[in-house]
Amino acid sequence: MKFQHLAIIGILTVVTISCTREVTSNTTETQEQATTTTASPAAASGTFKAGEHVTQGAVSVVTKEGKRYLEFNQNFKTAQGPDLFVILYRTDTPPKSGIKEKDYVSIARLQKNNGSQRYALPENVKLADFGSVAIWCRKFNATFGYASLKA
Repeated sequence: MKFQHLAIIGILTVVTISCTREVTSNTTETQEQATTTTASPAAASGTFKAGEHVTQGAVSVVTKEGKRYLEFNQNFKTAQGPDLFVILYRTDTPPKSGIKEKDYVSIARLQKNNGSQRYALPENVKLADFGSVAIWCRKFNATFGYASLKA
């Protein structure tokens, strides 16, 4: 009878220790995943200025899980308009109108006119080739606002 009790206690001890090690292992993996999924510090950033329309807020270039993004902060705001796009412009200050195709790369259609938002940067875009982010109206070739990017 004593042998059976000792055997049961031994089995319970092994199971308990095995479970404890598994929980510890999972916790460590979760902490490592949380560390790798947080965004790295901004590679470049800027504050929006008016072009044809009042535009405000800030933009940062961040890297998350190996991908680069333009992130507009919660204070971003620009006027309503047709055919608005987020573009990277070659110089620090894009013209208010008359942007030439060779001087910019289109990132995406503007998601909304205010609030935080994120845009994926294409892998082939060399950020060093661009000096600003702009909100651009394609229909009227007008710059609503822009932010010069500084490292």
